[in-house]
Amino acid sequence: MQRTILDLWVGIFVVAGLAAILFLALKVGNMAGFENGQTYSLKAGFDNIGGLKPRAPIKSAGVVVGRVGEIGFDNQSYEATVTLNLDSRYQFPKDTSAAIMTSGLLGEQYISLEAGGDEKKLGNGDRLKITQGAVVLENLIGQFLYNKADEGKSKDKAGSL
Repeated sequence: MQRTILDLWVGIFVVAGLAAILFLALKVGNMAGFENGQTYSLKAGFDNIGGLKPRAPIKSAGVVVGRVGEIGFDNQSYEATVTLNLDSRYQFPKDTSAAIMTSGLLGEQYISLEAGGDEKKLGNGDRLKITQGAVVLENLIGQFLYNKADEGKSKDKAGSL
């Protein structure tokens, strides 16, 4: 009798541990908290989206105002097309700009919205005209190294004269 009670408590403990691991995995993967609130969609074209993923946050002034929906490729403009699903509580002017930012040095990527000053508001299906693609760290390092090598060549030429 005592053995079965002990086995029952061990089983409850294992199930609780598995539930905690599942909860943490969903939190880390941004999959927890499926909101059923009212949203509206916007489209934005970016020359480079870097590591942006669906369900990435959309922030304005540091506040999460929506999530990234679909990511696709436009064969006409050769840009990445991103669908932004914004909470209907937040309305933005027509001249709002969007930029892909990174949390910290190597953190997750998100879309930052910067509100403009237009009187008219964006509606469902509208397209953002002002966008800035992701900054790719590898490109920045390559430019830095190229510029440093170019400076070294300039100093060698000046020293030989």
